[in-house]
Amino acid sequence: MSRREAAVLEKPRSYARWALSQGLNRAVLSGMSRRGDPLAEMMWSREEPDYARLRERGPIHVNPFMAGTVSYTVANEILRSSDFGVGDGQGELPIALRWLLGKVSAPDALGPVDPPSLLAVDPPLHTRYRKQVSKAFTARRIGSMAEMVTAVAGDLLDDRDPRRGPVDIIEGYAARLPIAVIAELLGVPESDRADVLRWGDQAAAILDPGLSWRDYSQVESGMRSLHEWFEGHVRHLRSAPGDDLLSDLVIAGDLDDRELHALGLLLLAAGFETTVNLIGNAVAALDAHPSQRALFLDDPSLADGVVEETLRWAPPVLATVRQAYVATRVAGADVARGTAVAVLLGGANRDPSVFTDPDAYDITRPNADQHLSFSAGAHFCLGASLARLEARVGLRLLYERYPTLRVSGPGLRRPTRILRGYASLPVTV
Repeated sequence: MSRREAAVLEKPRSYARWALSQGLNRAVLSGMSRRGDPLAEMMWSREEPDYARLRERGPIHVNPFMAGTVSYTVANEILRSSDFGVGDGQGELPIALRWLLGKVSAPDALGPVDPPSLLAVDPPLHTRYRKQVSKAFTARRIGSMAEMVTAVAGDLLDDRDPRRGPVDIIEGYAARLPIAVIAELLGVPESDRADVLRWGDQAAAILDPGLSWRDYSQVESGMRSLHEWFEGHVRHLRSAPGDDLLSDLVIAGDLDDRELHALGLLLLAAGFETTVNLIGNAVAALDAHPSQRALFLDDPSLADGVVEETLRWAPPVLATVRQAYVATRVAGADVARGTAVAVLLGGANRDPSVFTDPDAYDITRPNADQHLSFSAGAHFCLGASLARLEARVGLRLLYERYPTLRVSGPGLRRPTRILRGYASLPVTV
């Protein structure tokens, strides 16, 4: 059978996957949003979230389809509780529909929200995977990467000089830094990086709920290309391993090819998207708050404060979803077994009971690092320390090199809802 014939036969299954994983969400969120439900509006709208409106509904808001919270205490409790889980990466779907989705899944189209990705499995399987990957994400290894991150950032700044005219800080810097780091982690040859970045960017959109059929088709196309590339890459590493994280995991032999593919896809999607959004959001926030920018320019050691406060104030990921595995009570409200709960990380980060004057952007905030932008509990982001390193070094070097750097025009926001960041942001000095 030719590849074209196989694609024709696969299209109905692909449409079924979209209908179950995205189409239902799209219909529910858009419908509830039109009816004025504040939780649905927040999950569906591309506008800046109105956390206060949902906070008025109490510590947890329950509508006929799901629940949601912007309470820091409730969010932290749900993320850490074994009563809640990720539901095979589809925590918003009832168990029966998740089973049906599994029946039409395609191994060569599995993405970062599908098992066996760390994002889509709960303990004890999650514990096993995390233990294996943690061996390569040691503090020593992350610390040793600081020199490489500094060198890459310096090269990028040499290559794109804002003094020559407006440049896009996203395309020219914020996006190129994390992909270079991820390429090092995965042992991606220089000749393959542009393709891997393009496919990874397509695949990352799956982190957003309610994709259109057209967007979902592009996501699957990117994932199929990545799976094909990973198949050849892992085969190469088995015979000629390098000094990278993926080679270490291949040599260890504790993960099969499917699991190695899942890890690679997760690093590309989650690692890249989080860091590029973080750096871009920080540049925009500093430009919008001249007094904070002046503090940072006077004291570059505040780079940690810039990173943590940006993560709190403008998190790269707006929300995550958990499913109640048992009937329980949360903040005095009954939550039935199977209920999907949207944990609004951005809202929890602006809870006035935890953060004083939460809508203010303050890089000297003493407890900014208490944010939940990297989640909490078993699913706390494994790459958090690496993302912080990249952003800290990247921002410090950027403003040391160009202290007069300013945003020179309206930035273009990414079209995604849950992933929050800029597609482009013009700057000059």
